[in-house]
Amino acid sequence: MDDRRPGRTGTPRPGGRGRGHPTQNGRGNVSTREESVLARVALTWLAEPGTRSVHRLVDEFGPVATLDLLLDGGAPQEALRESVAARSRAGDARSVAAEALARSDRLAARVVIPGDEDWPATVEELRTLHLSDAHRRVDLETAPPLCFWVRGPWPLAEALERSVAVVGARAATPYGIHIATSLGYGLADRDWTVVSGGAFGIDAAAHRGALNANGRTVAVLACGVDRPYPMGNAALFDRIADTGLLVSEWPPGAEPLRPRFLIRNRVIAAGTRGTVLVEASARSGATQTTRRAIALNRPAMVVPGPVTSAMSVGAHEMLREQPAVRLVTGLDQVLEEVGRIGELAPVPRGPDRPTDLLDDDARAIVEAMPRRGTVDVEALAARAGLAVRTVLRKLSTLEELALVVRRDDGYFLAARPARSRPSD
Repeated sequence: MDDRRPGRTGTPRPGGRGRGHPTQNGRGNVSTREESVLARVALTWLAEPGTRSVHRLVDEFGPVATLDLLLDGGAPQEALRESVAARSRAGDARSVAAEALARSDRLAARVVIPGDEDWPATVEELRTLHLSDAHRRVDLETAPPLCFWVRGPWPLAEALERSVAVVGARAATPYGIHIATSLGYGLADRDWTVVSGGAFGIDAAAHRGALNANGRTVAVLACGVDRPYPMGNAALFDRIADTGLLVSEWPPGAEPLRPRFLIRNRVIAAGTRGTVLVEASARSGATQTTRRAIALNRPAMVVPGPVTSAMSVGAHEMLREQPAVRLVTGLDQVLEEVGRIGELAPVPRGPDRPTDLLDDDARAIVEAMPRRGTVDVEALAARAGLAVRTVLRKLSTLEELALVVRRDDGYFLAARPARSRPSD
């Protein structure tokens, strides 16, 4: 979404594609990109990201005019007016935003806004995200971001263009850690960006897998990009900032409040081509990310776990409840869901057997052969339930395949091919 709006007063100009470029503020006044960024940062501080009423105002009036309107007490909803008033008592929104931007410069972090070349267009699809049976605020306020803070060398849009989210339980099992690490490595090795939330467990394993493959990984945070959370992953965040991206909707210094983890999940779902849920307990927040991917018509995938594991209960329920969810067991199946048409995973099959190419009659003869000793043709025909002439014809083929050997007193097996089970 660009800060300009064609058809309104004033001449539409190119959106903020660099510092100092003019943008339309919605009331016919032209504002610089710096003013637009400052207003968006202030709006993000006044109301939590995803607030639909704020996003609608920015759509209609532009960020600068919307900030003026809210600070003048002109918010259309009472809840928003109260939120703005409460935050304003803690400080001046523009001053807070200016300090956040100064802090960003010191961190070598950048702010990306709609209209920038770096802006990931896919997050704009959050405009259409409406969750069924939504009652909680976090399920209702799912508008696109107003801005992103980004740390790392990659352009954000480029990093997310070919990306997959790998999410799951914090209290992951060794099985889940193995799967997430393997998927992270495999995706990165195939030049896909691995996106997750930087948490303990599945998130960290997916990030590390990608880093081990010298690939790209993006951590979408629920706090400032300068505030690693959990602290135990601080070294991991440093590695991601060096070779991938740390991304957040909250300014530097922002605390990792519990609701913010659920707010940021919509960005993980919208910014990627698909979401893989590796492990999730009955109340895991990772299932929420998967539900948002489903609502956005993104591929949603679940890796099954042991039916005895509490860490797979939520994942298995997702498979039971959501027809759109696909069960995946490895990298090839994930790529089949998110890749180009024709990128199909190989069909799993067991090891080849000498009898795989035999027809039904020849198979019946092999199965009827005694495991030890020889058998004459008439006895073999009776055991196989076939005519003698059919058995003679098939035995010639089996001899050529070196599966049976003829002696003066009958035939015996040259090898011991595994007997087929009735279900084969």
